[in-house]
Amino acid sequence: MHSQIFVNLPVKDLKRSIGFFTKLGYTFNPQFTDENATCMILGDNLFVMLLTEKFFQSFTNKAICDTGAATETLSCLACSSREEVDKLVALARANGAKVPRQAQDHGFMYAHGYEDLDGHTWELIHMTGAPPSA
Repeated sequence: MHSQIFVNLPVKDLKRSIGFFTKLGYTFNPQFTDENATCMILGDNLFVMLLTEKFFQSFTNKAICDTGAATETLSCLACSSREEVDKLVALARANGAKVPRQAQDHGFMYAHGYEDLDGHTWELIHMTGAPPSA
């Protein structure tokens, strides 16, 4: 049905967020980058628009979620291996992210995650099979 996804997230300091995600290995599309926003490339047709809070607010009449007190979304990314999951979590932690819980091994799926510098939750998973049938 859809050919692309652009997830929009507000950030307090755009340059700081770009630096953080660059250290995790992500790149950015310069065509969609200025002082208000950047387009982080997650994969083929998978993008996150990091928008300064002021710019983000111009798209909605609702208040921006205080990610220190509430969770507005859980962004989940599939990784190619358990090692990639652990590597990204370790890199995130080393660069200032919070890691609020331990990794979880569900047999068919390994999961871990972090909260970025703005408190957005990133879940990372590696799936090795189908979930058990009920």
